[in-house]
Amino acid sequence: MSDLLELTPRQKAAVVITALGTDNAAGVYKHLNNDEVEALTMDVSSLPYLEANVADSVLNEFYELCLTQKVITDGGVEYARDVLTKAFGEEVAAKLMNKITKSMQSKAFEFVRKSDYKNLLAIVQNEYPQTIALILSYATSEQASAVLNELPKEKRVEVVERIAKMDSASPDTVKAIEATLERKFASVVSMDTTEVGGINTVADILNKVDRSTEKYIFDELSVRDPVLVEEIKKKMFVFEDILSLDSMSIQRFIRDCDTKDLSIAIKGSNEEVAAALFANMPQRMQESIQQEIEYLHNIRMRDVEEAQQRIVGIIRHLEEEGEIVIGKGGDDEIIA
Repeated sequence: MSDLLELTPRQKAAVVITALGTDNAAGVYKHLNNDEVEALTMDVSSLPYLEANVADSVLNEFYELCLTQKVITDGGVEYARDVLTKAFGEEVAAKLMNKITKSMQSKAFEFVRKSDYKNLLAIVQNEYPQTIALILSYATSEQASAVLNELPKEKRVEVVERIAKMDSASPDTVKAIEATLERKFASVVSMDTTEVGGINTVADILNKVDRSTEKYIFDELSVRDPVLVEEIKKKMFVFEDILSLDSMSIQRFIRDCDTKDLSIAIKGSNEEVAAALFANMPQRMQESIQQEIEYLHNIRMRDVEEAQQRIVGIIRHLEEEGEIVIGKGGDDEIIA
């Protein structure tokens, strides 16, 4: 591996840990939870050979982020932006500020991300849609989608619309809502505005709700704001978007799929998607699934949607791990 861009964030962390040496690395591990230690150790043990210039670039990036964090903490956001611009130029300074402020932002509503979605639902269900939208913007996409599924239908659409159109919230507003929900948390980032919500947040949430909820929200939202619906869909990946994947990506995710899920999902899919899946299966698997489909009768649409959603979940997980690439209406150019 010779290109910095090929490294995942976790691999970069593994490079830093390796460079620190065992004593310093052990000190870092003390600040991580068990899952983080396990994941980082796996990445350290499987780290590929890196050319010296790539490793140096990773360490330099880490140093710049540490410096950015310190300057923000010592002098505030505007002071940090001025210092970094003079030191690295506007473009690099903007990238560093973006990474750090997003990291700092994640500290707000930390108790929400640690809570069970049922408890979160109990807290937010009687709040105004704009308040729910702000809270779900800080929750994990899994929590947000679970809460969204349980909200009244009319409120779901309004919450989704407000998240999608949200781009900033004042720290005072965030602090007031956070303090109301959890008195122990009253600290927020010292910034004029904090980026929350937006199209990407909504897309991530809707990728994880059940398909009937997704369809209802899009149908209703299309009446209010069809342009917004198209913007959200461009950021999403649904089962039919398997057609946008290359053969290697399809072959990769099929390996992780349950054959029963594949049979049910294909039974309820269109001919193009079914053909794409069959074309990328081993011959024996294809014959087995085709035979199983012949014996599938009276399958509920809900079962089809759940099977397709599980497959989409596998695809999105593989993308997050950097094993496949989903090209969905973005501007990123993929070079083979």
